[in-house]
Amino acid sequence: MANAVRGFESRLKMISKERARLADGYVSKVGKDGLIVFRPKSRSGGFPIKGLALLVIGFFVFKGLILAHLGEGTFEARLATLSQGSVVEQSGAWIMQADPVSQAIAQQVRPFVK
Repeated sequence: MANAVRGFESRLKMISKERARLADGYVSKVGKDGLIVFRPKSRSGGFPIKGLALLVIGFFVFKGLILAHLGEGTFEARLATLSQGSVVEQSGAWIMQADPVSQAIAQQVRPFVK
């Protein structure tokens, strides 16, 4: 009788683990025998490259819009002022300096900004 109880408890434990895995999402599939089988969805825990790419593109568009709105002279003057500040301000000035991508975006957007 003790073996039967142990076997039953181990089956219950296995079912509980499987249900916990299925709680995060599952995919159902009908087998050749007509039995519906549920499998947990695979989770890829990789780095979100698409999100990073959108962030970088958004930053270049932001710089292009600022450059188009202020104009190159005012933009460079403000960067020069910023580069005279603290280390954080100097790094901000280095990041915000005009580059070919943001200049191209500024040229395309300039007629619509002013």
